[in-house]
Amino acid sequence: MMNFLEKITGSDMKKDWKTMVSRSKKLPVDYQAVWEKINTILWLRSDFTGRNVMPIFEGVLTLLEESAADGLGIQEVLGDDIEGFCSALAGDANAKTYRDKWREQLNNNVARKLGK
Repeated sequence: MMNFLEKITGSDMKKDWKTMVSRSKKLPVDYQAVWEKINTILWLRSDFTGRNVMPIFEGVLTLLEESAADGLGIQEVLGDDIEGFCSALAGDANAKTYRDKWREQLNNNVARKLGK
């Protein structure tokens, strides 16, 4: 169980992230390149703390590790559309960007003012 200080500082996430980074360095080079691209795309979908995308990263890394162990090529696993893959993951996990959240808040405020 995480204590309040860990939650505020994110120290628990730092340990988990360092573990994931070291695991990713054991992947084949082509997998590592895709992992970096996935990182870039998914971090844009994170909330303020990044807690919403950590489970997604864990799942993707596990998928990549298992696929590499099975000897599959990265194209066989993810195809060509890495951004589409990330969008599907983030959408399934309800990982909204700040822009998405602000748009939703604005729409709710306008609807409330209009009496809907």
